[in-house]
Amino acid sequence: MTKAELIDVVTQNSSLPRKEVARTINLVFEQIAIALRRDKRFGISGFGTFSVRRHKARKGVNPHTLKPMRIPALRTIGFQPSPKLKKGI
Repeated sequence: MTKAELIDVVTQNSSLPRKEVARTINLVFEQIAIALRRDKRFGISGFGTFSVRRHKARKGVNPHTLKPMRIPALRTIGFQPSPKLKKGI
C-alpha cells in the first residue's frame, strides 16, 4: 500500500475531506521522523517499534572490480513488529 492509497482508504472510511486526511497523515509521518532523530525510537502500541540501528564500518568487495573496499559506518531505521501484529499476519 502506498501513502496515496492509505489516504484514499482513510478518506473513504471517514467523514473528513481528502485534503485534511493527507495533511494529518503527513503530520504523523513527520512526527515519527522527528522522534527517531531525537529519541532514536518510536513505538505504536499494538503495531510495533521503529528504532535507529547502527552498523559498524566493515570491509567489503566492490562487485564490479572485485577489489577490497571499506564500507563506512551507517545508521538505518529498523522495525520490530508487536506480538499482536505478528500474530495477525
